[in-house]
Amino acid sequence: MRTSQFLISTLKEDPKEAAVESHRLMLRAGMIRQIASGIYTWLPTGMRVLSKVQNIVREEMDKTGALEIAMPMVQPAELWKESGRYTKYGPELCRFTDRKENEFALGPTHEEVVTDIARREIKSARQLPICLYQMQNKFRDEIRPRFGVMRGREFLMKDAYSFHMDKESLNKTYQDMYDAYSRVFTRMGLEFRPVEADTGSIGGNHSHEFQALAEAGEDTIAWSDGSSYAANIEMAEALAPTYDRAAPGAEYSEVATPGCHTVDEAAKALGIESNQVLKSLIVHGEKKEDGSNELVMICLRGNHELNEVKAIKIPGIADPLEMATEEEINNFTNAHTGSLGPVGFKGRILVDRTADKMANFACGANKTGFHLINVNWDRDVPSYEVFDLRNVEDGDPSPDGKGTLHLRKGIEVGQVFMLGTKYSEAMKATVKDETGKDVPMIMGCYGIGVTRAIAAVIEQHHDERGIIWPESIAPFKVAIIAIKPSKSQEVKDVAENLYAELQKAGVDVIYDDRDERPGVMFADIELMGIPHIITIGEKSLKDGVIEYKLRKTGEKETIPVNDALKTIMSKFEN
Repeated sequence: MRTSQFLISTLKEDPKEAAVESHRLMLRAGMIRQIASGIYTWLPTGMRVLSKVQNIVREEMDKTGALEIAMPMVQPAELWKESGRYTKYGPELCRFTDRKENEFALGPTHEEVVTDIARREIKSARQLPICLYQMQNKFRDEIRPRFGVMRGREFLMKDAYSFHMDKESLNKTYQDMYDAYSRVFTRMGLEFRPVEADTGSIGGNHSHEFQALAEAGEDTIAWSDGSSYAANIEMAEALAPTYDRAAPGAEYSEVATPGCHTVDEAAKALGIESNQVLKSLIVHGEKKEDGSNELVMICLRGNHELNEVKAIKIPGIADPLEMATEEEINNFTNAHTGSLGPVGFKGRILVDRTADKMANFACGANKTGFHLINVNWDRDVPSYEVFDLRNVEDGDPSPDGKGTLHLRKGIEVGQVFMLGTKYSEAMKATVKDETGKDVPMIMGCYGIGVTRAIAAVIEQHHDERGIIWPESIAPFKVAIIAIKPSKSQEVKDVAENLYAELQKAGVDVIYDDRDERPGVMFADIELMGIPHIITIGEKSLKDGVIEYKLRKTGEKETIPVNDALKTIMSKFEN
């Protein structure tokens, strides 16, 4: 491809709206342009990368025996109502009606549609197992789209769905997909970790996320330095402390703490550390007969953070987790949220494992502007339940008993789920077993965020000059920069000949034949992240050589013109 025939859309200045490196560089390199909040047009440079990633994904999916299909983005609401997700999915599901008042949704995922296909097309258990996949745009009406394509509203996803007669068959396909995903992300040049994960709104009982390690990531993963254990922080178990709770001391007493609304403010006023103060939160429990919500108190050590995923898995807690309003709290306790505590609380009390080991601690007095000191469980709070409720922290013991946990930021680029029969039971997708009885098919679900994975690669592979693409997904593998070819026939001839030879050899090459200043051409090519850069100039040709530069390291060397093709191709990783 010649630049004179290609749309070079690079930007000199950093876009103001870009908050992370991948968004900034995708805009500057001319890969994408925003058309609406969280919705992007992919320009030619971006499309070349997107196409190469799709090819990798398709090759690895096909190796597993999965069959490609294409399902519609527009989905009938009836299917979502059958599964029970039409109202439960929430406002991210974009709902609309057509001119005949039929209800539809823009697909954020395709479990309902593929289950409908299976119940129509799979007639016999002999057709199982089978796995169907597609690569298609999804739409999720994110409340706050951000970070470019990393958290967009419209995005390209590869989603696959498998159907089975038994769990043993599902386990095999799950492992096949797990292995295929590992190959996909390795081929893309990503540093990643598969981690145990929550199944979220998709459902199921077992899941792994594939997390690309990057500081721009919105997820936090915990990994052990003594084993292969790794989990999303939502799923990482915080073990109960091994030490015994200290014996109660003096009777509790009330202390005035005016204006203290946070744990840190209370700790400072009381002259103690925040880990000696109990954090008390009130959330919604089950609905009562009058339509109001039961109010449940959750207690944590003051320096710990509530893990909402763990909380909603406790029977009787509203899903999604809902914090009680200031009005509800005032009506129930007669206190401000900053003055809450378990002593005298007339509702259910859930206590984190670590908080359960606290003794002689401080907590809110359920009286605005006051705290209690020297409070103890059992003596002062006789009724409570103990659960794992907090996020793990760096330095916590690994849940598998091997090593210590460390925390890293990650970008979720893929996830695999064991769905079980959640959708097949609800939508009556059955086949007959060996006894002739209709049984629901067991399902698995496997997704890759294709566009998000590209952003993750950029987060890991860039420098101050721009993107540094791994060869496997670079828009072009080689760039030829000819210095003022209009002023030197020799420069033009050598550049044209090398360009033709590389094309004939099947190399993906871009020839910058613009009559631009060298600085402009170098800046554009490096910004675009082309792995191998060849510069042809009149001065070097007098010595019979051209210049080769490896974008990743910046290393340069001269190459004899007569040996250019062979030498350049020897530099390729594959």
